[in-house]
Amino acid sequence: MTIREALKLDLDKIMQSDPAATSRRLVKRTYTGYKALVHYRYAHKLWQKGFKRLAFYVSYRVKMRTGIDIHPAAEIGNRIFIDHGVGLVIGETAVVGDDCVLYQGVTLGGTGKDSGKRHPTLEKGVMVSAGASILGPVTIGEHSKIGAGSVVLKDIPPHSTVVGVPGRVVRQNGKKVEDEMSQALPDPILEELARINKRLSALEDKEGINCCQYSLSIDKDNALE
Repeated sequence: MTIREALKLDLDKIMQSDPAATSRRLVKRTYTGYKALVHYRYAHKLWQKGFKRLAFYVSYRVKMRTGIDIHPAAEIGNRIFIDHGVGLVIGETAVVGDDCVLYQGVTLGGTGKDSGKRHPTLEKGVMVSAGASILGPVTIGEHSKIGAGSVVLKDIPPHSTVVGVPGRVVRQNGKKVEDEMSQALPDPILEELARINKRLSALEDKEGINCCQYSLSIDKDNALE
């Protein structure tokens, strides 16, 4: 596929996905995500042909203009939609499959502990919401959704919804997932307050009983008099 054909597919994806995209000309002129993809595709072609310094220069230029940092060696598929995109980072060995949607502030980065394949792989149709980070050579299964601000450090099965830090699967194949590794850990302060409150309630009940017994005793004595 030629660069021109790939960019046409990217443009088609934007027009289908974004209700704010009222014309193709508007997208070409004003959408930073589309501009970043245009430059990435040329930079990637230069990288493949061995013109790595020139590829880096093209990537640097578009990063200065859009705030989107895509390494020219990354592998990005067709029909990609980068919405807003400012602060988005895609690392050198990252792979982004067809029909993926990436929002602003997304990081497809490394952990600093891996060599060789150091960055994530997104399979077809993955959506990564604003501010989410996917780190290391993990794989996100097709048609999965990563929630805003999530941090994903392990493989995610297909058709999953992931939220939280660290990211955990809360829905899979449209069904809620029981979280056996819940991050809602016991709070010792709340537990102690609950224990004290329970103890106070018990004392109040006991005191109420004693008061009733004392009142009955007084009434009985008065009656005897």
